[in-house]
Amino acid sequence: MEQILKSVTMLLVLLNPFLIIVYLIDIVKKKSKAIFTKVMIRASLISSVVFCSFALLGDTIFDSVFNASFASFQIFGGVVFLITGIQFVFKGSASIETLRGESKYVAGAIAMPIFIGPGTISYSVFIGERLNKMQAVIAIVLAIGLCTSIILILKHIHDKIQQQKEELIEQYIDIAGRVIALLIGTVSIELIMNGLGYWAKIIS
Repeated sequence: MEQILKSVTMLLVLLNPFLIIVYLIDIVKKKSKAIFTKVMIRASLISSVVFCSFALLGDTIFDSVFNASFASFQIFGGVVFLITGIQFVFKGSASIETLRGESKYVAGAIAMPIFIGPGTISYSVFIGERLNKMQAVIAIVLAIGLCTSIILILKHIHDKIQQQKEELIEQYIDIAGRVIALLIGTVSIELIMNGLGYWAKIIS
């Protein structure tokens, strides 16, 4: 039970619902609570399936299915995150809407790359190695369920105080988003360097 709780906590930290709500602020503003809830549930289901798949199959999914190494995924994921971070630094939260594409695909776009990223997939693989199959699935589902619940609570709070504190909310989103984007950019470079380092060892 202790290992499950540790896994849930770490995956929840990597998902970071307080960061996700910043990236979803345009949807939070435009969608009603009912529609937003449906979208988040769909995104969480997609993410759960992906994370559980990686937890159960491990990094062999890259070797067997995609015929590629995990380092390649790290490099590509780092590039995606880097683009997201750069866009947010210069354009603010408006950039995320263009990166996600059309609204009819919003559930899948929230799942990837906002929920599903190099860090969360890597840790899903780690959970699968540390826990048995049933425990790994339970830990992943719990973490995503908690993350989604926190996001829905934040959406409720936003709707309650938006009219009275709209300017304050805008300032928080802009400042927090740009600061977090700098951190995301830093992590992205680290992922790319780790992947390149792995390939350098293979070549040498």
